[in-house]
Amino acid sequence: MLLSEREIHIPAWNGKGSVLAYLNETIYDSLSADEVPVRFVVTDSGSDGYHCELGVLGGSESAHMPPPRSIFDFEQREVENTGNFNAVMIVPTGIGAEIGGHAGDATPAARLLAEACDKLITHPNVVNASDINELPENGLYVEGSVISRLLMGTVGLSEVRSNRVLLVIDEHEDERISELMISSASAARATLGLDCPGVVKIDSPIYMRAEYSSSGRAVGRVEGLERLVEALCDRRPQFDAVAIVSGIDISEGLHKEYFQSGGEMINPWGGVEAMLTHSISMLFDVPSAHAPMAEDMEEANALFGRVDPRMSAEAISSCCLHCVLKGLHRSPRIITDSMLFTHPAVLTAADISCLVIPDGCVGLPTIAALEQGIPVIAVRENENRMKNDLQRLPFAPGRLFMAENYLEAVGIMTSIKAGVALSSVRRPLQETKVTSERGGSRTKESAKVDGTATVT
Repeated sequence: MLLSEREIHIPAWNGKGSVLAYLNETIYDSLSADEVPVRFVVTDSGSDGYHCELGVLGGSESAHMPPPRSIFDFEQREVENTGNFNAVMIVPTGIGAEIGGHAGDATPAARLLAEACDKLITHPNVVNASDINELPENGLYVEGSVISRLLMGTVGLSEVRSNRVLLVIDEHEDERISELMISSASAARATLGLDCPGVVKIDSPIYMRAEYSSSGRAVGRVEGLERLVEALCDRRPQFDAVAIVSGIDISEGLHKEYFQSGGEMINPWGGVEAMLTHSISMLFDVPSAHAPMAEDMEEANALFGRVDPRMSAEAISSCCLHCVLKGLHRSPRIITDSMLFTHPAVLTAADISCLVIPDGCVGLPTIAALEQGIPVIAVRENENRMKNDLQRLPFAPGRLFMAENYLEAVGIMTSIKAGVALSSVRRPLQETKVTSERGGSRTKESAKVDGTATVT
């Protein structure tokens, strides 16, 4: 089994049908019969079309598992459940986001947004900070591809009291590295109360290679994935979630260069980690997350002095695993049986009130929100490598909001929750628009009396 990244150019949508259906058909035309898309993003778009980057899994049939459902499958929500206000916050992994591009540095923003909603659904890249995880109390820790499927309407989420978290690690030639990971699991058992049914060592490690795409995104390549898949298949009844620790091959000197870049360099590990967890969650329908394994003790204990604050959590951690274990401890169960979607304990696309993303990000969550009529709040201050104008997408009126920062995003969330039009709390208050139908022709007219528009 091979996980790799592919770049394709898709001509501009002609406005007929849905954007999602058009992308789905075009992308599958570019794949062979034994290839499955696991991750999709539009990195640049304009009048000439879309530059897309696609994570592709090949050889999945060799695992003798049922073929996974396509990430482009879509089920339209028929209603919005307004009993609660639930928000989704996404900061895509590996795009160099100013906020959330390093080690859990979007957590304060997540905690802020969480105060304005009943549930905040977010993913590991937002809150994973090596040996630190400050997920809000009302936060749901959900793997990124599962959030995409939730918004696409093909899965639901059910909260749990706790999960049995299986830990799978590479067999390291330096036993001290492996012992660090085992000690991290023991620490989570002793302090968090984690139920860890065991640690599985893979003596023939999978190969993970961190790379960068032409857009600058962190991506990568994974070989030998079938060894991990086989280990999980053999133990499937024993776990509810899986934490994976493996080495990631990077260019010589890149580790040091990253920490000494002053925050300017895109985290090289996150992209290939996301490709791996997308595949595992897709194949097994369980929560999953990954932590990188140090190459040697020198790397594990490396000191880089005073680093950029956004990198500091990584700089002070030896094995970077506790955030994963804490997140997976109560990560929601993935519900795939649509007959259960109406159960009050299951959260579905109908329960999502808004999506908050960095400006310029176009992937399945954004497109799913567009198709479902879910309001999208794009945060301009969270600059990144994506080059898309969201206002060119065919959002319905009042479904795309541009926020300068996360503080403003909270105000927009609150206005959506309250049913208050943003224009009504801004000044000047514009005149009410009036259209008249006269003999088949349409004209606009308005008159204002004491600040109120009236029909004439």
